[in-house]
Parts: sequence; C-alpha cells; structure tokens
Amino acid sequence: MANLSPIVSEFETDEQAASYDRWFRLQVQASLDDPSPGVPHDQVMAEMDAIIAEAEKRQQDRTKVS
Repeated sequence: MANLSPIVSEFETDEQAASYDRWFRLQVQASLDDPSPGVPHDQVMAEMDAIIAEAEKRQQDRTKVS
C-alpha cells in the first residue's frame, strides 16, 4: 500500500485513488448514457446568475445590519 503525497493527491493511498477513479468514471458514463434531455447552457447560466445575485444581495443586507 503506497502512501501518496498530500501535495500531489487528495487520497492517502493508490487504492483509494483507484477506487475513486472507478466510481467517477462510472458516474460519467451513467450521465453520458442517460437518455433524458440535457439542460441548455443559457438556461443553466441564467439560473446560476439568479442564484449568485440573490446570494450577493443577502450578503449586502447582512453587512448593512452589522
């Protein structure tokens, strides 16, 4: 069991890294194989812009109260 450098890897061992890599690849393949329609980029960006704007507003409101 080889220990990995925390500077190079977030995993403690090669086995943990390999296990995560297998899991990740299965998740990606499942997503690629999913027959449901994707979400258009513009829609995702519009939703994220709204989320970010709301978070910024909440942050500004908190700093005004303090």
